[in-house]
Amino acid sequence: MLVARDDPLDTYLVHHPDALFGRPVEAAVFDPDNPYVLGPHLCAAASESPLTPDDLDLFGPTAADVVADLVERRLLRARPTGWFWTKRERACDLADIRGTGGDPVRIVDEATGQLLGTANAAAADSTVHTGAVYLHQGETYVVRSFDIDDAVALVEPADVDYFTSARDITDVRITATSRTTLWGAAEVSFGSVDVTTRVVSYLRRRVVSGEVLGEQPLDLPERQLSTRAVWWTIGEQQLAQAGFAWADLAGAAHAAEHASIGLLPLVATCDRWDIGGVSTALHEDTGRLTVVVYDGYPGGAGFAERGYEAAAIWLTATREAIAACACETGCPSCVQSPKCGNGNEPLDKAGAIRLLDTLLSDAPTAPVSNDHRADDAHVVVTLALPAHVR
Repeated sequence: MLVARDDPLDTYLVHHPDALFGRPVEAAVFDPDNPYVLGPHLCAAASESPLTPDDLDLFGPTAADVVADLVERRLLRARPTGWFWTKRERACDLADIRGTGGDPVRIVDEATGQLLGTANAAAADSTVHTGAVYLHQGETYVVRSFDIDDAVALVEPADVDYFTSARDITDVRITATSRTTLWGAAEVSFGSVDVTTRVVSYLRRRVVSGEVLGEQPLDLPERQLSTRAVWWTIGEQQLAQAGFAWADLAGAAHAAEHASIGLLPLVATCDRWDIGGVSTALHEDTGRLTVVVYDGYPGGAGFAERGYEAAAIWLTATREAIAACACETGCPSCVQSPKCGNGNEPLDKAGAIRLLDTLLSDAPTAPVSNDHRADDAHVVVTLALPAHVR
């Protein structure tokens, strides 16, 4: 039994059950050469037994370069017989072995000192900032203080009739384009990006109705993330031919971005909270309307690359999920997002359908074949997982 949620992926599956019941086991993807993950693992391996040159072959073709970087950073020491971990502390205590972008934030009951849980370092600014509502085993808490340096959020029990949602400002710069495919005048690309995010405020919303009760500013630092992304662009002439006015583009692109984030798990084994996105009517690096979907992990996790490889399937499903939703102007089942840093404004559901129709008008009907690789450094391994470990 599938109980559908207010989510674009569930909307699509309800209208296309064969996508769930009539397809083979999904592919799991990961990047074994991601230096943000490989480096800590090499440290952990060296702490158990010194690494030798022969060992590096076990860790893939980029291991030698990563080891050299670890030596330069004085995390490993090079000796004639290999590379050694020389610190007293365990490697797992000093290195981010899971590649999540930093130490997890501990969530502690201020009165009792009990550790209630932890928050991912990258998501902590949005979820356990001062004033945030935190749920733990059915109990409601409010964050009274958030210490970034010590990675601790102190909370206290509270009976409140509202929940909180953070608002942020995100900027994405394209640093390298690895592959690009032409869909007529449109382009679909994959490569490296730098993401800068800053949480600037949070909204208090009434639980039952979602009514905004107020907005509170926050003073938090910028967060930097170097990762991988898939993006698509449409030129000004193509947009004009499709009848778009300049004022219509921001809402249409924003709605398409939300829906495409929600549908990426259809082709890549991920959750919408594992990825992020940005849309703009005129991106500084492309000079065109651009929608970017990026991996939410340092160095990338393979999700965006899978989206690039299955772009025609992914974006066609995105368009169909929006069109199949019974709402008139957009809802959480199609183009609204629970993680939107702009409060789901502006959004144009009808414009998103037209925009995706424009993009897909010259999309390939088969897997990407005319792809031009700028480099082959990024390796994605696809695993067929048995049903019991999905």
